[in-house]
Amino acid sequence: MLEIFAYIATLSTEGVLGLDQDKNLTQTLHFFIESTTKIFALLIVLIYVIALARASLNVERVRAFLAGKNRLLGYFLGSTFGAVTPFCSCSSVPVFIGFTSARIPIGITMAFLITSPMINEVAVVLLWGLLGWELTLLYVVVGFAVGMLGGAFLDAIRAERYLQPFLAKAYEQGSSSALAEPENKRLSLSERHEFAKGETKEIFRRVWKWVFIGVGLGALLYGYVPDGWFEKNLGDGAWWQVPVAVLVGIPLYTNITGVVPVMESLILQGLPIGTTLAFCMSTVAASFPEFVLLKQVMQWRLLVIVFLMLLLAFTVAGWILNLVGPLLFAGV
Repeated sequence: MLEIFAYIATLSTEGVLGLDQDKNLTQTLHFFIESTTKIFALLIVLIYVIALARASLNVERVRAFLAGKNRLLGYFLGSTFGAVTPFCSCSSVPVFIGFTSARIPIGITMAFLITSPMINEVAVVLLWGLLGWELTLLYVVVGFAVGMLGGAFLDAIRAERYLQPFLAKAYEQGSSSALAEPENKRLSLSERHEFAKGETKEIFRRVWKWVFIGVGLGALLYGYVPDGWFEKNLGDGAWWQVPVAVLVGIPLYTNITGVVPVMESLILQGLPIGTTLAFCMSTVAASFPEFVLLKQVMQWRLLVIVFLMLLLAFTVAGWILNLVGPLLFAGV
């Protein structure tokens, strides 16, 4: 299904504009068109579907279950939902908005947001085929750990205080539009549709311009960073190279499916496992375009906290894996 967006981008750049597919400009435009059309489609569909579901379900019962004694299970379920949904970092943001508007605890929502771009079934299959089940399992475990621990930390500091006012209000009241769903009344299909339509229009109006800005920045980096630059500049495993790899990965924007072949290439080039995973995780889960979009739903304080949290988590994970990796994979 998602291949249609790549086809639209190819048709636009090569068929309509007649550009040479090997040129940097063509690759940049292709990336921009494919990503923006995909994100806009997901944005509209996902917000509508989530809002429609919210109007049909007893949100308070779900929220109470996740926010109460089952909070640890909630972090796991949030990360699991992230792992089984094929969203990149930017297209996870609409789901984040929907979860928050439904008053799902912020830590569970963030567990989803962190895990979603890092893990999906396609990535697992690719990793297993290219690098073996051992590294695949290690990658999944690290991804879940970062998502769940990150969610628990953000709940502990009551991060919902630092959402943007419109979303903080939605978190408190259970709605981000004027059509709030009553808890004690069963809505008709047309009423649920009107609620979902209003929710979709309101949220899309707030974020559409930032999709253009965020994806545009990612497209420029994607099209103009020279091939082989990372292999040449990330070194041979010194301690400082893990945080450098994380910082280098953050400005980029890709999805886990696209980064798996890069992981294989870096490891085959001799880059340590920890440095490789830290770089790839920062690329897919902490990209600059994602933070541009998140600025519309988070205040600066929360944005900085999330940034530093991911930077620290990926760096520590990289250091640990660089130490234990040679022992774990000595016989592989």
